[in-house]
Amino acid sequence: MEFSIEILLILFLVAVVAGWVDTIAGGGGLLTIPAMVLAGLSPATAIATNKLQGSSGTFVAALYFIRKGAIHKKAIKLSVIMTFLGAIFGGWLLLQVRAEYLILILPLLLVAIGLYFLFSPKVKDEDRKARMRLSVFSLTIAPLLGLYDGFFGPGTGSLMAVSFMTLCGFGASKATAHAKVLNFTSNFAALLYFLLFGHIAWLIGIVMMLGQVLGSFVGAKMVLSKGASIIRPIVVTVCFVMAIQVIWKNFL
Repeated sequence: MEFSIEILLILFLVAVVAGWVDTIAGGGGLLTIPAMVLAGLSPATAIATNKLQGSSGTFVAALYFIRKGAIHKKAIKLSVIMTFLGAIFGGWLLLQVRAEYLILILPLLLVAIGLYFLFSPKVKDEDRKARMRLSVFSLTIAPLLGLYDGFFGPGTGSLMAVSFMTLCGFGASKATAHAKVLNFTSNFAALLYFLLFGHIAWLIGIVMMLGQVLGSFVGAKMVLSKGASIIRPIVVTVCFVMAIQVIWKNFL
């Protein structure tokens, strides 16, 4: 399949915005996957290609956070391993069933995340008392998040950040930083599976990788400099806008 320069430019710009949004709030796949489907890719190929370009964005963001000392590397090691295993299984599952059916639950998921950030008075940068030890989180929640990302993906960054905040007591910036490490892990694990067994549109994937890198770098700097003041409104806006988009496209 051939693509015009105009289509590739549009996809590049979409990836820039998605990388910025995904680093701050998660949900960049809700921009990139529909854009690739509209460009002519099948849903399965779009999801597989999204792992290629999405991995680059989450890698840049995760590396930036690690270099700035925002990540507790030893503490999160088990979460990384379990997320990786969950994403591998999710990638396998994607090629066995019709992932399009997950679109039915996306609006509910997005609205729930948006309402949490909108009304919770605890969305701050300060840590609070954890409801679950990180080791327990790593063994139970992390593999489920990885499975979802490997199987479908959109909204995973938001889910991971909310999970860290509600269960582990992390502040908004800390949760976002750690979520990017797990998000890169799940993206990379699923990408490895798709490289072996899936179908990736390489030209589109590479073009969008460049956009993701740019957007993610800008987003990562804003997370550490602005903190909860920028994370909260962007998460709420992204979740509600994307929920409306999904409902409009699939149910109206």
